[in-house]
Amino acid sequence: MPELPEVQAHAERLTEAFGGAVLERFLPLSFVALKTAVPRPEDAYGTALDEVGRRGKYLLARFGPQTFVVHLMQGGRLRRDEKQSAKPRFGVARWRFEDGRAWLLTEPGTERKAGVWVMAGDPTTQPPLDKLGPEADQLDEAALAERLTTNPMRLHGFLRDQHAVAGLGRRLANEICWEAQLSPFAATAKLKGDQVGALHAAVQSCVAAGLEDERSRDDMVASAERAGSVHGRSGQACARCGDELRSVEYRSYTVTYCPTCQTGGKVLADNTTSRFLR
Repeated sequence: MPELPEVQAHAERLTEAFGGAVLERFLPLSFVALKTAVPRPEDAYGTALDEVGRRGKYLLARFGPQTFVVHLMQGGRLRRDEKQSAKPRFGVARWRFEDGRAWLLTEPGTERKAGVWVMAGDPTTQPPLDKLGPEADQLDEAALAERLTTNPMRLHGFLRDQHAVAGLGRRLANEICWEAQLSPFAATAKLKGDQVGALHAAVQSCVAAGLEDERSRDDMVASAERAGSVHGRSGQACARCGDELRSVEYRSYTVTYCPTCQTGGKVLADNTTSRFLR
């Protein structure tokens, strides 16, 4: 799933390319595309795009007082629609502008979880954005320490929990834990001062590195093509110590880590019964 760096860089690209374009029409191409009934998309017709912003992993296309909030989910993409065919492959929704250009929201597969919310006023105070935690890269060390204490869980889960901190996902959770040299299964409420400091520094550096990489690209790419030290590299040598990177497989995600750097040499053999060194 696209995370903070990918979504932020893509929002910037869309703003640069389409800022000032006047919306002519919004067309849901799937019956589950539009998640709201009021206000109507038509209320934004004839209004110029101010910018495409971001909150967490959501894109926010602002047309005056109206905002189209877009969640790409796992494989969704919002791109320039060159062909504007009547039935585009994997099409979810289309925005057509008065200058003839268009956006197309697509999502491969059959799940169809990508969606659009139309909002009036401040979208961050309304569902689905109102329950998001603070932006991960905007927390200072003290605020991060407080969030860790008030959201007791495993560290990897904390980093992925959008109610705890917003914008991070599976890839960055792996990268941040490795960068901070912390077990992905460490208990958040038990992290000490120097560990919190290392975690805060890792969040900042990993997000910044991701943004730098994404801003050098012309479009959003798949997770496997993004730069990283551990994510998707199970079985390879750790870039820090040379040990073999290991992974714990779950149904919908994989935790990748270095035993030497992060878990005191312990290897998790079974994700339901084995225990890491905390």
